[in-house]
Amino acid sequence: MSTSIRNEPRQNRYTIALDDQVAGFADYRLEGTRIIFTRTEVDPARRQGGIAGQLVEYALDDVRTGSALTVVPECTYVAHFIDAHPDYQELVDRG
Repeated sequence: MSTSIRNEPRQNRYTIALDDQVAGFADYRLEGTRIIFTRTEVDPARRQGGIAGQLVEYALDDVRTGSALTVVPECTYVAHFIDAHPDYQELVDRG
């Protein structure tokens, strides 16, 4: 099974695809120097494989390496992910 994750800036969303079929997404909006993650959703039939975690980790790593944006985790899943992975806390605090 192939997995691909990418940012789709025109849609303000990161997507994760399994075998070329979108299995989940993380929506965001940009406000100045902030990226506000508003919602993460994964196909219920695919939730057991850690897909949401892979998706959010990719998105946060992309923000870390590709920008100076501050992360605002309005989405509860993103907030819990950051709480569980303190190395991403710097993204919330920078700015």
